[in-house]
Amino acid sequence: MSETKLLLNTYYETLHNRLVAGRQLLAEKIEKLLHAEFANSGFGNITREKFDAYKDACLAFVDERIEMYNPIGIQYTFDSTRIKQAFELELQLNFYDSLAEFEALVEAAQNKLQARTNEQQLQELADELIKDLGAFPDKSIIAAYRASPALGKLPDYIVAKAIEELTAST
Repeated sequence: MSETKLLLNTYYETLHNRLVAGRQLLAEKIEKLLHAEFANSGFGNITREKFDAYKDACLAFVDERIEMYNPIGIQYTFDSTRIKQAFELELQLNFYDSLAEFEALVEAAQNKLQARTNEQQLQELADELIKDLGAFPDKSIIAAYRASPALGKLPDYIVAKAIEELTAST
């Protein structure tokens, strides 16, 4: 396994651990962010029932993101050909385009590895990647939502914002 792949695996594992540990805090952030977004977005009044449905969708997306970062998850199970096909399918299905963000993540990982000695820990480098670039693919989700806000994109956006707030504070 290449050093870059080892670093990216550590990056994902670190994100997984932070999200698992911060799940309750994420739920609180989601509620606050949803209230703020509905108050400021121009989507109109929303009933408590609809608000709760959006909150539940966001919490389900948190669980999905935790699984995406799971070190025992799909990125470790399939060979690289299947991973590439899954990634390409994901790019086609999402309302946001995260290819440039992923390429920047890989490039940053490679640069960090080149600038370090072998004695430095992958965990420190993964923490630096999270600090510098955030959690993939949050920047792509946030940019796409801000470019064209829509209720269908709201849960992804709220989860991305909550995760970015969580990772910035840890």
